[in-house]
Amino acid sequence: MRVRELMSQPVVSCSIGDTLERPAKLMWDRDCGAIPVIYDDGRIAGIVTDRDICMAALFHGRPLSEIPVAHAMSADVSTCRPGDDLAEAEHQMSARQVHRLPVVGMSGEPVGMLSVSDIAQIARRQGKQRPSGAPNGEFVETIAAITQPRAQGDRTENEPAPLMV
Repeated sequence: MRVRELMSQPVVSCSIGDTLERPAKLMWDRDCGAIPVIYDDGRIAGIVTDRDICMAALFHGRPLSEIPVAHAMSADVSTCRPGDDLAEAEHQMSARQVHRLPVVGMSGEPVGMLSVSDIAQIARRQGKQRPSGAPNGEFVETIAAITQPRAQGDRTENEPAPLMV
């Protein structure tokens, strides 16, 4: 099965010049947890999640309308293409411990989103076999890998240290 068969579309995005108020509103309106961030030319610049927004609000101590998206987004974004094999995309999610992959077109513009939820829903509908034909046990392994807590030293350079209370 190919990514294009499961990806959510159309994708909504925000601009790298926006404040966090914009993706927060989009997430609320679209009932989603991540928004691709794009440059002025439409290419993907990063991704911002609901967790990124919450942590930025906490650590910056300012309203979302005053915090640039660029201060909270992850610029080290994993992507896939519509024609990619689903198993390949799932492996990437597992290896990078991400719940969502922006799906990009030939010019690097977001054309959809693939989430663990998309994969789980199709696996549920198809019963014992996942869409890629692999046993559901592999899907369980992917979920386990994605949700594995990271070690203290594994945070990305842009990710703030947790508060110690």
